[in-house]
Order: sequence, then structure tokens, then C-alpha cells
Amino acid sequence: MESFSLILAIVVVTALAFDFTNGFHDTANAMATTISTGALKPKVAVAMSAVLNLVGAFLSVEVANTISKGLVDETGIRPEVIFAALVGAILWNLLTWLVGLPSSSSHALMGGLIGAAVASAGIGAVNGDVLVTKVLLPAIAAPIVAGLAALLASRMTYSLGRKADGKAAAKGYRAGQIASAGLVSLAHGTNDAQKTMGIITLALVAGGSLAPDSDPPVWVILSAGLAIALGTYLGGWRIIRTMGKGLTDLQPQQGFAAQTSAATVILASSHLGFSLSTTHSVSGAVMGAGLGRKGGVVRWSTATRMFVAWGLTLPAAALVAALAEWVCRLGDWGTALVAVFLVASSFAIWRISRREVVDHTNVVDGDVVGAPQPEPAGVVTTAMAAVSPPPTGVAEELSATLPAAATTSDPKAPSAATTV
Repeated sequence: MESFSLILAIVVVTALAFDFTNGFHDTANAMATTISTGALKPKVAVAMSAVLNLVGAFLSVEVANTISKGLVDETGIRPEVIFAALVGAILWNLLTWLVGLPSSSSHALMGGLIGAAVASAGIGAVNGDVLVTKVLLPAIAAPIVAGLAALLASRMTYSLGRKADGKAAAKGYRAGQIASAGLVSLAHGTNDAQKTMGIITLALVAGGSLAPDSDPPVWVILSAGLAIALGTYLGGWRIIRTMGKGLTDLQPQQGFAAQTSAATVILASSHLGFSLSTTHSVSGAVMGAGLGRKGGVVRWSTATRMFVAWGLTLPAAALVAALAEWVCRLGDWGTALVAVFLVASSFAIWRISRREVVDHTNVVDGDVVGAPQPEPAGVVTTAMAAVSPPPTGVAEELSATLPAAATTSDPKAPSAATTV
């Protein structure tokens, strides 16, 4: 095994901590729609996702190589720089988890790495071509492609299933949704687990423990896979609620279409070595599927908050990482100070989260404080409700009370016509 210095050991442990937060932050990508439609029980869903994340971590190293060999210049990058990058990524992950926003763990890591590298070695330390072609362009294209694919798939699914038996079709789509959720989990392992592999490999190269241009060692692949699987199993219930109910209300047909579309996009990007955001892909697919059903809606207030978080992810993580790198430059005590700040901030965020607990027992309920609420009805919906006939139970109640009002002996009593 490679020789380790103390700072290199700290970096590896911090990278695995980020991988853990990545796991529970992104559990919603694979399992939110499966849980919200009732296809799987919450704990069963996250256990299945955890196992498949671990398996997916062993299928490819293309994305890991993009990070360890392509995004930043390996020469001149010290382990402290990578530690600072991870601090920015972890804190952004925890903050967005606290408020239930499905932001990108991938972009948090990219932003942290860019900010720390620029603070340490200048703008020339970042390879602009790789940043644009393998990070920024996929970030824009992924939700659009996945959303359009899910929209078309949802409409096709409803069109082909019009004459199918309702119960049998629903059962079949639930089975398909479980399979597609498993595919998303597998794809997540092939993409997101590799990002931590790439960061650890970059740290080993920077610390002199690996030769430049090396692939991730087996122990790095295994530890990254286990960390993301453990985080996935614990479940990011706050974000699962937002993805499953906050963006739109999905039926099994839509859930199947969304997950299949997202998995296809993620697997294709992993094969090409794109550091794609699985969050962007799945969120785009969920919104597309929501619009794919006749009468379906997307809650744009929630979507807008999510888009803002996406836009802030790279610069916010980069800024925190740059500040952390500046403090680390002060020496060992500076690095220790950043480590203490990271631990204290993480604990404080966890303590705040305990004020309003969201877990597997209430993730599909809507009565928890802070849960996404339905958007108010628009003008058209309100007008239609005003002219629609009353429900059957209300109509029967009115018909039973009208004769009594019409025959009352009180001359001041309202007539039946007035009552109506």
C-alpha cells in the first residue's frame, strides 16, 4: 500500500466523508419517485440503492480519470489544496440537504476543487477545455435531454396503455419502476462514486504516493464504493421528499419513464467520461415526466429554488474552498483550524436538522413542518371549481335539507331557492 503522511491520511478520510454525504444527498435521485408512488417501502428502497451503488463503483473509472488527470494540473497541487476543496464541497452538500434542495454533489466537488486550485496556483491550474466540455456543457444539457426524454416517454406510455387493465398495468409499471430505480442506482455508482476515487487518486499523486497518470488503486475503489453505499442506506429523506412530492405528483407510469430516461443519460455520460450531475439528470427527468401526463403540473416555485441552488453550487463551493486553502497555507495549525471548523459546522447543521425530523416514517407525508406545500390554484382552476357541480355527498345533503327549509313555519326562514 502507498506510503502516507498525516495530511494525506486526513485528505483521504475527508474525501470519504464527502463520499458519504454524496450518498445520502443523492439517494433521492434513484429512489424518490419509487418511494413516492409506493412501488417500494422507504427502507427497502434505500437498501437496494446502496447495494447497487457499491456494484456500480466497480464498473468504470473513466469519470475518476477525468477528475484526477484532466480538470486541474496535477503539478504543484498539494494535499492541503484537495483538503480545502473537500471542505467547500461537504459544507455545500450539508447546507442544501438541510433545506431539502437537490443540488449537485458533483458540482460542489468541482467547484471546491477549482476554487482551491485557483487560490493555490492561479487560474492556469484549471484546464478550461475540460471544465467546459466535460463539466459545464453536460450540466446544461443533462436536465434538458433527460426532461425531454421523460416527457416523450410518459406520453408514449399513457398512449400505449390506454386500453390496458388499470390494476394490471399499475402493477406492471411498479415492477418496471423498481427495475429502472435499480438502474439509476447502478448508474449513480458508476458516476458519483468515481468522483471521490478521482479526488483520492489526485491526492495520492500530489502527496507522492502514486505516479502521475495512475488509475485509482483497488482499495480506493472499494472504500469509495462502501462510503457512498453507507450514505445511500442512511437516506437523505429531506431531499427524497422534495424530489418525490415537492416538484410534481407522479404516477407509476411517470416514475418509470423518469427513471429510465435519467439512467440512460447517466450511463451514457459515464461511458464518455463526463462528470455529469446525476441530480440535474434526475430532476430534469422528474419535471419532464410531470408534464408528460395530461393534467400533470410542475411546482415551479420549488423548481425555481432548485435552479437557484444549481447556479450557486459551483461559485459557493469554490469560494469556501478558496478561503479554506488560504487558512491552510498558514501551516499545520491552519489546516487543523479548518478541520475543526468543518467538524463544528457539520455538527451544528445536524443539530438544526433535528428540530424538524424527516425520516423513513414520514417521508411520504405532507404534515411535517417545512415540507413542500402545493402551489395555490390558478385562475382557470378556481373558475372551473366555481361552476362545477357539487360532489355527490354534498348534493345529497342539500336535497335532504331543502324540504325542511321550504316547509318551516317560520316566515323569516329562507326559501329553498334562497338556500341554494
